[in-house]
Amino acid sequence: MLIPTHLPLSLRSPRVVFAIGATAAAAIGLASYVLTRRKPTAEELERERRDLLARIGRITDGTIMDTMVAEVRSPALDLADETEHINEGPLTPDMIVYVYRIAGVTYECAQDVTMLAELVQGIRTDLPIQVRYAPQNPANSIVVAETWSGLRLSPSQPPRNDSQEEAS
Repeated sequence: MLIPTHLPLSLRSPRVVFAIGATAAAAIGLASYVLTRRKPTAEELERERRDLLARIGRITDGTIMDTMVAEVRSPALDLADETEHINEGPLTPDMIVYVYRIAGVTYECAQDVTMLAELVQGIRTDLPIQVRYAPQNPANSIVVAETWSGLRLSPSQPPRNDSQEEAS
């Protein structure tokens, strides 16, 4: 291997040249990984948050303050003279606003449940609910997740039991 003689004596060693080359290759590899990796979507981040709270969150009692339903209108309804909205059964909420107390502090939060529509059909707003929250950050909370629900459902909607679903 030819090493230029104008370099200082400490840089003429083949070990030093190899170490510099390996460091440069590692830096290029790390930079390419950081720049090309797939970033999680907002939905994936929210699902991970719900899963974490469903696994390790503490449970407290809460109350539903409001449920928000986004109206979806079809273009055919916009052309019609009739402006009344036709409901075909109970509406499924898109957002649940709830309140709970921990250590004398009242928290008012909202959870977007559009991705969990099948789990919030027939929600009872007149009964207390259970809230799961992070012990390190009590404002980080949920009332429903894919594997857990603190909501009360109407009698026509039996509570979801994961063990029964796995058996069938």
